Amino acid sequence: MHAMPRGYPRYVLAVMVGINFLNYLDRYILPAVATKIQAEFHLTDGQVGLLGSAFLLVYAVATIPTLFTGLARSYAQLFAARAVMGIGEASYYPAGTALLGDYFRKEGRGRAMSIWASGTAVGIAVGFAGGGIVASILGWRAAFYMTAVPGLVFAVLAFGLREPLRGAAEARGPQIAKAASITWRTFAELLRIPTLRATIAAETALFFVLGGAAFWLPTYLQRRFSLGTGTAGTLAGGVLVVGLLAGSLLGGTIADRLAVRRRAASNLPVGIAGFVLGAVFVALALLMPSLVLFVPMFLLGAACLYLYNGPYTAVKQNVVLPTVRATAVTVALLIEHLLGDSYAPFAIGRLSDALHNLQLALLILLPPLLVLAAVFATLGLRHEENDGRAMEELWAAGATQIP
Repeated sequence: MHAMPRGYPRYVLAVMVGINFLNYLDRYILPAVATKIQAEFHLTDGQVGLLGSAFLLVYAVATIPTLFTGLARSYAQLFAARAVMGIGEASYYPAGTALLGDYFRKEGRGRAMSIWASGTAVGIAVGFAGGGIVASILGWRAAFYMTAVPGLVFAVLAFGLREPLRGAAEARGPQIAKAASITWRTFAELLRIPTLRATIAAETALFFVLGGAAFWLPTYLQRRFSLGTGTAGTLAGGVLVVGLLAGSLLGGTIADRLAVRRRAASNLPVGIAGFVLGAVFVALALLMPSLVLFVPMFLLGAACLYLYNGPYTAVKQNVVLPTVRATAVTVALLIEHLLGDSYAPFAIGRLSDALHNLQLALLILLPPLLVLAAVFATLGLRHEENDGRAMEELWAAGATQIP
């Protein structure tokens, strides 16, 4: 295999950021236009939430072009389009995580993963704001058409990326071209790693919060503060993008610097602090009587919640062998989305229907689950350094499979 040009990892990272942007642009157009869809098809909150759950459920176990969502002429067609879209996006994330894990060393991996996550923030912002504005002017279907061409461009760029050697970014050990063969035993062995188990458990609780809050935020703003579709989508996107960018970039930087200063793994503590602070600020935001008070509280909450983003993506790479990194992420996605956010929009919608109060439904579910996420992550604190060192030693000894 030919040597990679200098700076090529940064090019790969840029392409991956672009793809991540489109992933989340697709995903968050729907919440921005949910009230218009609800009005046209005469849906309950539970049915609207189920549209978000359709995507997340299929995303957990496996893209039909976004174009088909815009062609929907019934609730059944819309549900099917959102569900099938999850297939392509689900295959991208495990492969992308492993790819970046082999391009960036452990010492800078948290920061690289955080930069990758910035595509998420911009995608959410454009999905909310762009989707809301386009829907206000041209109707909600037109909002789904705007991602088709950029998707094709990044598909071509991704096709041309060079595959790195497995283990290319490790300080010691082999560098191989082929990943390990995966069996059911591989999945079981991965779940025996304490740090990985704790990270997955924490993210499962967190994903319910993130998925549910992001889906219902534009609707909440419209109902609570009487905002229009375009205004609510723009404000929701702006708050989330600033919070996500600030939290993601700051979280990765803090974790990497702490690791160098302490000479010990420091990814899990950053997330734990964010979960606890996030629970406080999200609860306060939902209790605020005015938009002027809601926005700064929710912004601080979002920034705290996303401190986990880079560090927890990195930790899933640090505690497993390079040959099974994509598999580790796949296992994590399956569990986190099936048990976490796949049903969150629907559950919140049903509780809102039962209580006749979306605000109360969010207050009952979101802050307690954030505290639970912190508890789960705490269970892995004493294992993070040892698990990372154990995998480094296995790889240095030439192991390509989990023993």
